[in-house]
Amino acid sequence: MTESRFNEPRVAINRVYTRTGDSGETRLAGGQRVSKGSLRLEAYGTVDELNGLVGTACHTAREQVERHPELQAMVTCLVRVQHELFNLGATLATLPEDIHPRQPQVTEKDIQRLEQEIDRANQELEPLRSFVLPGGSRLNLELHLCRTICRRAERHCVRLGEEEDVPAAAVQYLNRLGDALFVWSRWASHLTGTPETLWDPNLAG
Repeated sequence: MTESRFNEPRVAINRVYTRTGDSGETRLAGGQRVSKGSLRLEAYGTVDELNGLVGTACHTAREQVERHPELQAMVTCLVRVQHELFNLGATLATLPEDIHPRQPQVTEKDIQRLEQEIDRANQELEPLRSFVLPGGSRLNLELHLCRTICRRAERHCVRLGEEEDVPAAAVQYLNRLGDALFVWSRWASHLTGTPETLWDPNLAG
């Protein structure tokens, strides 16, 4: 059996509310108290938001697998991405000096896998002749929403990196995931036979 890359979670959640956050502060993984308005909180909070919507898109895809079995490959990708996003959140919730090698985090291998999945899905798609507008199907729309939140998480991580040390893989992963979510939104339309909505500047106004 292959040895795990990271330590198993050591979590015991007995109470949901503790009242310790009522002053507008929270604790990082290393125990330091910081403002809930800090860039670090904004970064991993947005990653958490993204994870929630990826789960929504995954659920939508799973509901359609019976009619479109090819979507199972997307479900598999999205479930894995949820775990990777939790790993990324764990990294961002930890100050650089407290990170140890076996702490969950995104890696170069995760980034390379996303690139391979982008290339594989893109091979099935027609080349774009215009920008794509979100819509056409619920799954397409949810994946586009994931993409926009992913780009926001990426921007927050970049801003955090301008003030504190942020692992390079964190920004690289979000950048590549944003690309993947765009391609997967198109792939979802392709697999379900749903026409894409292309931008036509002459339809505005």
